[in-house]
Amino acid sequence: MPSAETTRASVHEPDTVRPTREDEVAAAGSELIGGPIGRRALLGTSWWTPVRVVALVAIGMFALGMVQKLPCYDSGWFFGASAQYTHACYSDIPHLYQGRGFADGLVPYFDRLPGDMSYLEYPVLTGVFMEVASWLTPGSGALQSREQTYWMVNAGMLMVCAVVIAVCTARTHRRRPWDGLLVALAPAFALTATINWDLLAVALLAAAMLMWSRGRVLAFGVLVGLATAAKFYPFLVLGPLLVLCWRAGRWREYGTALLGAVGAWLLVNLPVMFLAPEGWSKFYSFSRERGVDFGSVFLFISRWFNIEITKDTANICAMIMMVFACLGIAAMTLTAPRRPRFAQLAFLIVAAFILTNKVYSPQYVLWLVPLAALARPRWRDFLIWQACEVAYFLGIWMYLAYTTSGDAHKGLPTDGYQVAIAAHLLGTLFLCAMVVRDIFMPERDTVRRAGDDDPSGGVLDGAPDAFALGAAAHPPRHAAHFEGPHVEWGSPVAEPTGKSSP
Repeated sequence: MPSAETTRASVHEPDTVRPTREDEVAAAGSELIGGPIGRRALLGTSWWTPVRVVALVAIGMFALGMVQKLPCYDSGWFFGASAQYTHACYSDIPHLYQGRGFADGLVPYFDRLPGDMSYLEYPVLTGVFMEVASWLTPGSGALQSREQTYWMVNAGMLMVCAVVIAVCTARTHRRRPWDGLLVALAPAFALTATINWDLLAVALLAAAMLMWSRGRVLAFGVLVGLATAAKFYPFLVLGPLLVLCWRAGRWREYGTALLGAVGAWLLVNLPVMFLAPEGWSKFYSFSRERGVDFGSVFLFISRWFNIEITKDTANICAMIMMVFACLGIAAMTLTAPRRPRFAQLAFLIVAAFILTNKVYSPQYVLWLVPLAALARPRWRDFLIWQACEVAYFLGIWMYLAYTTSGDAHKGLPTDGYQVAIAAHLLGTLFLCAMVVRDIFMPERDTVRRAGDDDPSGGVLDGAPDAFALGAAAHPPRHAAHFEGPHVEWGSPVAEPTGKSSP
């Protein structure tokens, strides 16, 4: 049986994929800077490599997002309850500087807070990030000035995370670096980047995806563990990866990744877990006890049908829906005509978690942006989804402006906010549907149409199947149907030779 390496060597590998030649929206957008690249253009001879361009664009868009927060930086965070909502420039960062004890020098997880929140309700690595930013903030002076500085310091640290995300996304698919522009130019990314500290976990997961694509399995696991220590959701990617490795027979690599993830998570959490157990557990107890909140499908249903959904009911329903989503993704992975790409399943599992959660804060879109760029790098679909997320971003702030403006009722009433929630839900479901279609119809997959199998799959890229169900046991002998050179993979299921798959 030919190995993945010899298989790829037998086929002419095309040059870097240029979106302006294969994506009509990208081609139209390129007219702003001179149009699609010509056939006679000299590539690789300039300092302006795709990765550097993506990094600079990411910095520029992040800066524009900071400018969008100026009305709040000057006054909205400090004067008037609804000003920060009417200008859509709200951020948790300046408010929590005092609200979580950083202004008073309290140590997260160890020192009890005086307000309603007894301890910091964030995972440990995010708490460390917040604490480091407080060390870089002057400890004296007017509180407003210190809160402004704290936000600015955090914005600088988060900008580094944003660049890491864009660069890692650009480098994950070796032949598709320009897909990093999807991340760099995403409007919802710029608008929500400094609302909270989510970019830390997103950056760690983006780096993990890059490591896996390079076959660095242990580094992938360590980064996933660190990402999970910063935010809860990154560990979810280990689920679909398990099924992918099952189908490919790559158990050793999965075991290494899992051990790396568990070890890294324990390394960060164990000291706080043992020295400050009550403070450490606050994140988990807060997540469990939190009721139905903004943006969730549960809030939409409760208001649409005028029923009350308790937190216990929401917890049970969310768990049941997530279990069914996981089972569906597992079944799809084992029965798809070709083994799905890792990025496709990573996007679907995180999207399922978002759609079934009790709350959807506007910055949660950051979790999906780099995964969407890898799973479905088509500008039309990506921008449709982004338009829905921008609509939700504006909708939630206008709704909060309405509820905090008293009798003036400035903003969006409840019915309008319901439409904004529906836009978010439908936009995410639309992109999920496109990814699922690509899985069952790999000839429609933008990445595979170029002749690749799974460029983000690392050890899974081009590997033969060791186990599959249904029609997947007898797939076509090429990676995808498309006009152009076909990639021959040999027998789709490994022969029982007693040796591990190559």
